[in-house]
Amino acid sequence: MKRQIPAPGEEVRAAELVARGLLQVDEGACLSPHALFIPADAQGTPRPVRIGRNCQVGAYAVIFGGTTLGDGTRVEEHALVGRSELGYAVGHVYSGEGASTVICCGAVVRAGAVIYAGTQVGDDTVIGHHALLRSFVSVGEGTQLGHHLTVERKSVLGSRVRCSPGSHITSSCVLADRVFLGAGVRTVNDRELIWGDPDRVPELVPPRFERGARVGSGSVILSGVTIGEEALVGAGSVVTRDIPAGAVAYGVPARVHRPQEHQAGTS
Repeated sequence: MKRQIPAPGEEVRAAELVARGLLQVDEGACLSPHALFIPADAQGTPRPVRIGRNCQVGAYAVIFGGTTLGDGTRVEEHALVGRSELGYAVGHVYSGEGASTVICCGAVVRAGAVIYAGTQVGDDTVIGHHALLRSFVSVGEGTQLGHHLTVERKSVLGSRVRCSPGSHITSSCVLADRVFLGAGVRTVNDRELIWGDPDRVPELVPPRFERGARVGSGSVILSGVTIGEEALVGAGSVVTRDIPAGAVAYGVPARVHRPQEHQAGTS
């Protein structure tokens, strides 16, 4: 039997979507009657939604097609999960095609957060209030992402990462396990700030944060820089060059002032 997706603007109750085969709700899930499920992408292609056991979906949350919520996941009020990209961004035009979006077991998506299609969020991770995760972001287990945080497309965040509120993680960044970013950290992937120039193509090289790297609040990490394993960058620094593993660096521009007391690779 062909699935019939709701027409644009059509309000359809969860029970009707279940009957149409477009929504699967497992035992113990608690869905607000004011939550909205849109089991299709922006092209109109049917993409069923799966809600695991004991999940909670709050009022006015919107769950888009292709989304799977693992057992015990909580999506709070006014959050958007699984929205497909439509329009130009970072040298690519997105057609509105959906993708699999997975929020794993025990994760929490706080009120007002926006998670785009293709994103994977690990077990027991918390996405803060009004955080934004763009398409195809990957986040490991046990990670804490603060409120008003932006994680741009195709970035990879490991397990037990902590990002404090108000930070910006540029496209295709890599944050290895146990990286800690303070509040208001800015990352840059474009050395020349080229945008929309038909005669020039920007070379986008994001920074990289190795395992256990820590960056203090208000720091700026420039394009192509690597913050080494267990390195520490002081608050308010502007990092223009690689910081070696285990080093302590700070200043504008940041300079290495001393090695850390413990060896890189320990925790």
